[in-house]
Amino acid sequence: MRILTVLCLCIIFSCKEKIKEIKSSEKIETTIIDSVKEEKPITIIIPEEQKLKSFNNIADSTFIRLADYSNNFAYDMRYATENNFLKAKVYDCAECYTRIKTAKALIEANKEFLKRGVKIKFYDCYRPNSVQYKMWKIVPNPQYVANPKKGSIHNKGGAVDITLVTLEGEELDMGTDFDFFGKRAYHDNLDLPKEILENRKLLKETMEKHGFWSIRTEWWHYNLGSASNDKIANFKWDCNEVH
Repeated sequence: MRILTVLCLCIIFSCKEKIKEIKSSEKIETTIIDSVKEEKPITIIIPEEQKLKSFNNIADSTFIRLADYSNNFAYDMRYATENNFLKAKVYDCAECYTRIKTAKALIEANKEFLKRGVKIKFYDCYRPNSVQYKMWKIVPNPQYVANPKKGSIHNKGGAVDITLVTLEGEELDMGTDFDFFGKRAYHDNLDLPKEILENRKLLKETMEKHGFWSIRTEWWHYNLGSASNDKIANFKWDCNEVH
């Protein structure tokens, strides 16, 4: 009788441990798929009296700080915080750099958005390849992070992660938060409220008109077509530099 009791207890304990393992696995998957938590946006400081710089006599391949060339964008640089799917800060400070040709296309697209009473808000811009390695170390899964050996167009200064906000800064409803990895974020998911579909359509059609292309699974990600053949870069900005 005692042996039978011990065997029963062992079976129960084993089942409980198995359930814990399953729940733990589900928790890891949920961390990747679920949208990130609400936090105060990390923006980029732009002095009110800042004099904008000119593109004159600068090669299209040059990396520039976008805020130095336009004050009509909004920023919430998620990877400079822990408010992202990695749950880790991988940038030393919040900045948005791109190559000049990407910046020119973004400014032209934004002019069209401004006529509609909205503007571009950035979540991520150029990403040094060293940061790509940091991300890969945390989540070494090509479904979510590009392998740094091959790199992504973010590492070339030709990709941006964006949404649209009103001129007062209120985000348009796109159906999910940034970096939500699930079918609700897919461009071809039409089983969504009309307002969300219209907002995504406005973003996508306008960006495509100005030389960008999207990827099916992420409504926020846009690549500049002419940047595909550019080299992967590891240019790093100075966080102590005064703008």
